[in-house]
Amino acid sequence: MIISQTPVRISFVGGGTDLPAFYKLFPGRVINTTIDKYIYVIINKRFDSKIVLNHSKKEIVNNIDEIQHAYIRESLKLTGIDNGIEITILSDIPSNGSGLGSSSSLTVGLLNALYIYKGDSKNLAFLANEACKLEIDILNNPIGKQDQYAAAFGGIKLYTFNSNNTVNIEPINISQHDILHLNSNLHLVYTGFSRKSSNILTEQSKNTHINIEYLKKMSEMPIEFKKIFEEKDYNKFGKYLDTAWKYKKHLASGITNIEINKLYEKGLKHGAIGGKLLGAGGGGFILFYVPSENKDIFINNLKRSYKILPFRLERYGTKIIFNSN
Repeated sequence: MIISQTPVRISFVGGGTDLPAFYKLFPGRVINTTIDKYIYVIINKRFDSKIVLNHSKKEIVNNIDEIQHAYIRESLKLTGIDNGIEITILSDIPSNGSGLGSSSSLTVGLLNALYIYKGDSKNLAFLANEACKLEIDILNNPIGKQDQYAAAFGGIKLYTFNSNNTVNIEPINISQHDILHLNSNLHLVYTGFSRKSSNILTEQSKNTHINIEYLKKMSEMPIEFKKIFEEKDYNKFGKYLDTAWKYKKHLASGITNIEINKLYEKGLKHGAIGGKLLGAGGGGFILFYVPSENKDIFINNLKRSYKILPFRLERYGTKIIFNSN
């Protein structure tokens, strides 16, 4: 039996510049971090040749092509495993439309567990690249690369996406004390609904030339944002999130709506100094930055109508937490 644990991520600034429609023209940059909400993949060898899957529903099939779950089907094909296996997927958060990059965390965690199952351990860069290949090239999802790299490498990092498809990875130097301080001021609030990101991201890619000036500004923000960590100017952190959200709303229709705007304004009214909707848009979680002196009034007012998800920043990416071999 093999069990992988792979974190989801929150994106601070630069999201959207990791789409190929942009980084083929200019370097894309994103600063994100993983959090302590995970996708678990449990793999067990069966005594027979069947493939048994336990996810949102149960599947029992005789060959790979019968599998309905596309991520599992294509992961098995990539790793060359074709029978006699049982796979169970568990998630700490909503699996669709959360804005936390859960599909890429699933992909990275699946590949990690399957390669270990084969006795063929892969490094993190390989897992991230293979996950991009599976989601973008094979499944034709109109997504970027930041989620796969965050899920693989973990921690707070600056990623640069280059036109030749290479990715530069730069850790952000921040002490454990400052991580705890920052963490205490960040709050995830669920909008109450999710969305399918593909339509929004397809439109966003088509609008790249129209929005090129916004995207160029967004790709520069991580460079300035890195200085905030170095200078420990965390109230400026919140204002940067607000600027990032204002830019993001211009990229495609459907990114925001009346209910999202209502929640965001309520957060600002009750102590937040900035925030942004995570993921492609249209639903999922909003990340707010709330100074410590405003924390109680923020939580007390928002928890009446919305679910607030407690979390901690996670230092690591995907890992194997159990291996019976």
